[in-house]
Amino acid sequence: MSFSSPGFMFAFMPVFFACYFAVPLRLRNGLLMLASLLFYSIDGGVATWVLIASIVVNYIVGLAIELRSLQSLRSLVLLIGIVLNFIPLLYYKYWNFLVSTANDIRGLTAGGGTFSMADILLPAGISFFTFQGLSYIVDIYRRECCSARTIVDFGMYHTLFPQLVAGPIVRYREVEPTIVNRPVAMNDVEQGIFRFCIGLAKKIIIADNMGVVADSVFNLAAGQLTTAAAWVGALAYTLQIFFDFSGYSDMAIGLGRALGFRFPENFDQPYRSLSITEFWRRWHMTLSRWFRDYVYIPLGGNRRGHRRTYFNLLVVFVLCGLWHGAAYTFLLWGLYHGALLVAERAGGGFLLARLPPLLAWAVTLLLVIVGWVFFEPERSTTR
Repeated sequence: MSFSSPGFMFAFMPVFFACYFAVPLRLRNGLLMLASLLFYSIDGGVATWVLIASIVVNYIVGLAIELRSLQSLRSLVLLIGIVLNFIPLLYYKYWNFLVSTANDIRGLTAGGGTFSMADILLPAGISFFTFQGLSYIVDIYRRECCSARTIVDFGMYHTLFPQLVAGPIVRYREVEPTIVNRPVAMNDVEQGIFRFCIGLAKKIIIADNMGVVADSVFNLAAGQLTTAAAWVGALAYTLQIFFDFSGYSDMAIGLGRALGFRFPENFDQPYRSLSITEFWRRWHMTLSRWFRDYVYIPLGGNRRGHRRTYFNLLVVFVLCGLWHGAAYTFLLWGLYHGALLVAERAGGGFLLARLPPLLAWAVTLLLVIVGWVFFEPERSTTR
């Protein structure tokens, strides 16, 4: 169910908030978890069991990591938790892509026959709640937070409907103080609703209309697609994807604020960036920080020489591309941005810094727009 749908705005949201503020504080976590599961199940159907299984697995793994009797096995418990998180993600999101890739390789090598594709329904938001589950158990392992007091407390966090299917990626330690004690002031409700309305306007007024323009261009036959039309389509899609993603983030942050949470910001005017490095500090910031803290730094970051830094950047952005969707286009998009960041590290950033700011901005924006051309054909699969 989309936040911009009439069913959400005129049925689910008012009924939920009326119940939420009517029940005692001690019951709100349970109500919020049940409402979030209902929200998810409306479109997710039987796939809701994947989310429920993720709650149970990560809660148990978090407790096991902290058990004194298992301290000598903490690393093994964490490894088991990581594997259990990745199994459903790999199956539901990437299995058919792996089969398709194997078939393509067999075709190139003149191998006989093909592997059959499975009939798999992708659970909405599986990338988001998988990454949240992983950050939860890893942060407990690193002793950066404690496990949730009850499975209801953790389940409430893990299923929070405002950010469940479209982000931002909220780490447990970022909201840990408000898991149990979460008073809500009227100012929070007012500011939250205002932020929700801003995001809704971004989505339905700008993103949806830019999407119409982009679709009309990208659906043209090759013979009808002129250079001018291609640029109009690329620019329209550049606006669509920003106002769509940031609009959903604004709506999520606003809903969270009205519930007493302070979610991290996810976008910070990324199209004003003067380099690709700066762009990734401003675009989908919770995802960028997740990859930095749980992939880039553990791989060695920039501490092991230039070549290893370049390798680490490419690995991170290949994974970032595939995180958005299981398709070659996303892989190319990730490689493209990884290569641009490597080029900036290797000296391109110094050259950009010497350009007049307006020219550096134009070059950066042009590179971003070109990258969206890889991303666009598969955009419907990014959530």
